[in-house]
Amino acid sequence: MAIRKKVTLQHIADKLHLTVHTVSKALRGLPGMSEETRHAVRQAANELGYRTKEQERSMSLDGIPLFPSKSRRFIMLLASGQDITLTIHQPLLEGIQSRLAEVGHKIELCFVPDGLSGDERFSSWLLQNEIMYADGIFISPLIPAAIERQLIALELPRILLNFPPFGAKIDSVIWDVFNSMQQSVDYLVKRGHNKIMYIGDVKSRRGYKLRWMAFRDSMDDLGIEVNPDEQMLRSDVSLESWTESWLDHVKRYEPTAFICATELALTRTYLACHAAGKRIPTDYSIVCLEPNVQGGMPDIARPDLPIRETGCRAGDRMIWRIANPSLPYEHIRLQGDFDPGRSIRHLNK
Repeated sequence: MAIRKKVTLQHIADKLHLTVHTVSKALRGLPGMSEETRHAVRQAANELGYRTKEQERSMSLDGIPLFPSKSRRFIMLLASGQDITLTIHQPLLEGIQSRLAEVGHKIELCFVPDGLSGDERFSSWLLQNEIMYADGIFISPLIPAAIERQLIALELPRILLNFPPFGAKIDSVIWDVFNSMQQSVDYLVKRGHNKIMYIGDVKSRRGYKLRWMAFRDSMDDLGIEVNPDEQMLRSDVSLESWTESWLDHVKRYEPTAFICATELALTRTYLACHAAGKRIPTDYSIVCLEPNVQGGMPDIARPDLPIRETGCRAGDRMIWRIANPSLPYEHIRLQGDFDPGRSIRHLNK
């Protein structure tokens, strides 16, 4: 393996055209700069593989080698038919790759086909793709629950990139949708929006159920009652039927703002507003919990989901787990900031 060159503060400073002093302050959390600069410094440090003395000391205490002599092979598992360029998958993979590459490891992609419910078919798939010969696997979101359970039960290092099922014996790393929802609701309410309609599927996936739970809890914390009948909680209908139901809901319940839990919910809401002759944010305010939107929409308010950072942290966690196989499992949630965008109208001005 080639000898790794040490990354210094000067490398980060040169990359961002900043002074070493500014970079040092940013990494130590000291004041005196914008949050944008601080974020850029931390991101560059992560991309370049820079570690503070405190980070290196922590790795040493955890028994994690800084420069291991053995290159390991890991696999990131994706649901069949998923596009690696999707909003969440690409940054997740980039984050994992960047972390593993720092210590000389590599990661491969493997798609999990539908219909692996039987033990024989599942075992055959494991053998065909040499899954059990990998040093560890990363289980991405959107894999069907039944197959996910089988993957969680495998006897090799595993990191779940999702909220864990109840009682799951696995390490997990995921962006914190509870905190994201709390930020979204709080931001709307502080700007005069008390009639907020939740739009999104609440049944098909564990993460979607948790978003709905987080919405209800966040509203309850602010003393606002949530009536499920006043929300749009189904997406398994045609666009025509959904739009008709949306028009009926907004006429009957008169919401001033929508929280769209998925990109599909955002797209349908935006189209429905356009069809009804309504404008954003003049007539309705919108927050979306997805990190990306289709072209042609305004700058939608959203919580910043640290997806790439989740990948980096998952890579860290995998290396830690291999070094500490007998320690208890841990579930890690990463919090981001809130981007107000230009899709929220202030009602209390």
